[in-house]
Amino acid sequence: MSALQVEGVSFAYGQRHALQNVSFSVTAGSFSALLGPNGAGKSTLIALLTRLYDLQQGDIHIFGHSLRSAPRQALRQLGVVFQQSTLDLDLSVQQNLAYHAALHGLSKREALARIDEELARQQLDERRHEKVRALNGGHRRRVEIARALLHRPRLLLLDEASAGLDPASRLALNQHVRQLCAEHALAVLWTTHLLDEVEHHDELLILNRSRLVAQGGVAQISRADANLAATFARLTGSEHHP
Repeated sequence: MSALQVEGVSFAYGQRHALQNVSFSVTAGSFSALLGPNGAGKSTLIALLTRLYDLQQGDIHIFGHSLRSAPRQALRQLGVVFQQSTLDLDLSVQQNLAYHAALHGLSKREALARIDEELARQQLDERRHEKVRALNGGHRRRVEIARALLHRPRLLLLDEASAGLDPASRLALNQHVRQLCAEHALAVLWTTHLLDEVEHHDELLILNRSRLVAQGGVAQISRADANLAATFARLTGSEHHP
């Protein structure tokens, strides 16, 4: 089953087309990377996937549930880490997670059990009573991943999750998410503008000027070029990394 199926999605801001007839799928349990230069349509796509914007044309299915006709069921399958942090810096790690669990209707007992589970998974159990303000950027991102997984989604969407992190923290976060994907059969859609966050065996999606210009394995897409940077330049007309 596809974790995510995007079917003929188009979106416009007045006369400006942000997405034009975009279709792709993300396989359950896979790690897929979404690349694109500024203005390609990535942000609009993320807004549609998370229902910050309503669909204008086409449909999106998350594990078979339509965002048009069954949005609650669809969004239950989705966990999201946005580029801009939405944690309350003056609450503790546990308080941030407990608030999110309450929004999802979890009982206090169930919420605490899941918080324990996720903090252990993110190796943050000893930091649970610290205020988020005291954590470094990498640990804050792990708190956001823990929060995103509390309601046990099967698809995790990370929108430029490594933004603002130093290179070592970026690498650690990327590898951590890949480990979650492998160990828990979690589908991941990782949006980035950094080519070094994409690995040779990943599934790859490239957006350019509102259209999807490539989908498939990295090795397959880049076989005609010397490396992924050359592939990206060829497909987007960019001389620089995305």
